[in-house]
Amino acid sequence: MTRIALVVSDVDGTMVTKEKVLTDAARAAVQKLRDAGIGFTITSSRPPVGMRFLVEPLGITLPIGPFNGSSIVDGQLKVIAQHLIPQAAAARAIEVLEQYGVDPWIFTNDEWLIKRNDGIYVPREQSTIQHDPVIVDHFTPYLGRVCKVVGASDDFPLLERCEAAMQQALGESAVAVRSQNYYLDITPPGQNKGTFVAAMAKRLNIPLDAIATIGDMQNDLPMFKVSGLSVAMGNATDDVKAKATDVTTSNEEDGFAGAVELILRRNAGG
Repeated sequence: MTRIALVVSDVDGTMVTKEKVLTDAARAAVQKLRDAGIGFTITSSRPPVGMRFLVEPLGITLPIGPFNGSSIVDGQLKVIAQHLIPQAAAARAIEVLEQYGVDPWIFTNDEWLIKRNDGIYVPREQSTIQHDPVIVDHFTPYLGRVCKVVGASDDFPLLERCEAAMQQALGESAVAVRSQNYYLDITPPGQNKGTFVAAMAKRLNIPLDAIATIGDMQNDLPMFKVSGLSVAMGNATDDVKAKATDVTTSNEEDGFAGAVELILRRNAGG
């Protein structure tokens, strides 16, 4: 068995609670990894600014992967690598969202753009990423620099149907997958959390088998697929759990800390 040298974790539904709180147990778990000589970093559907609140408390020194790993930034949020959604694909994604009555948002590297500020999830996103949106009349002027399009809806079955329609409409021109029951993310083609994990393996000159990943949603499956060890959260769906090598407790029960204990025991041979 290859010793785990790096842990890559999702954020929402994994490292933080439903209220987006980083618990003491999660902080302590990352310190245990550090004490054991194991590297640690995060990847998320969040924009870079929405991940900054974890960098200092967790002492993260490695690059992090915002926008479902389609960008790579350092701890000061300076871009190391960045991919954009092709302009035509971004425009088509917005069109499909509007056809389904789903609120469209777009994210550039440093801006969150919306057309209306009374959307049901706008306050939640403001609190989550600790960043305010810019209200615009039209998205067209920004379509050449889109890192992510988001569809937000409290009608979960509708958003699931929209996801299928979006995947069909976009084909290979972008990646469309829900990061939460209420968010459908459209990100650059050919890039995902798995490609971020592969980039980290290359950067650190370690085999993929030496990387463990932790997550809870469909957008975490690409990193489960490429890593040597994968741990699904207890709050994950049965489909996600079935594709992981191990399952921990939920994010409300310090499941991230439990996942770290699994990894440490594996390294110890227990």
